[in-house]
Amino acid sequence: MSELRRLAVLGSPISHSKSPLLHRAAYERLGLDWRYSAVEMDGDRLGEFLGGLDASWRGLSLTMPLKRDVLPLLDSIDEVAAITGAANTVLFGDGARRGFNTDVGGIVRTLHEAGVFEASRCVLLGGGATAASALVAMSDLGAREVRVLVRRPGAAAPLVELGSRLGVQVGEGGLAEFATIDRADLVVSTVPGGTDLGVAASAGLTSSAALLDVAYDPWPSPLAAGWIAGGGTVVHGLGMLLHQALLQVRIFVNGDPNAPLDDEDAVLGVMRAAVS
Repeated sequence: MSELRRLAVLGSPISHSKSPLLHRAAYERLGLDWRYSAVEMDGDRLGEFLGGLDASWRGLSLTMPLKRDVLPLLDSIDEVAAITGAANTVLFGDGARRGFNTDVGGIVRTLHEAGVFEASRCVLLGGGATAASALVAMSDLGAREVRVLVRRPGAAAPLVELGSRLGVQVGEGGLAEFATIDRADLVVSTVPGGTDLGVAASAGLTSSAALLDVAYDPWPSPLAAGWIAGGGTVVHGLGMLLHQALLQVRIFVNGDPNAPLDDEDAVLGVMRAAVS
């Protein structure tokens, strides 16, 4: 039996999170006596929480609203976390806190699984931390133009700046534009699950672009339901959750998101079954 280690997913709200199901399935398959829980947490209490953890803790998964709040509390971050300005994973070891971003890899991997390998012209809904990861993922898929649609004017300014660093032309617009954009290769929505955008995508956009809706609860989201009704291609948000979680398991077990697990296909299989 392996040494008992503790992990958790932190965020608010957190009761709906499927991360415990994914991680517990993975560690059981790997034969690790590791405990993974869910903890309601906001940014104001995060520093105190981290300071109170003992040596049994191996790492944390982070969701809204902590992916940016955690950065000043870390000793180092990986390249992806640095470029996105967001970390969704913390690894403890050797007295240090190391931050990683597995959201980008999760988005790319689930799109590849759905048959989306290239996307030149993209639409991005939302302007938060997950949107930054989606923009980097779009860049990895070869995006040249990304239109970011947000409710509040100016909210996409950090993404416009990020796009300039990535060599991607990023422009901001209001949500009303969703009804007038006639084509794209990919649409990614990062708005919270259940959100009614108040506008429907054009028929041309629905028919030309695959939609990845990172929200997975409730499913289908209003956006995904409309896309499906229009005959469009929809990539389930659980796919991103699954693949970013697998990369987190790599980090917690091997210390490296690029180091595959032993019998990784089987591990991925039990994780997928846990939330299917």
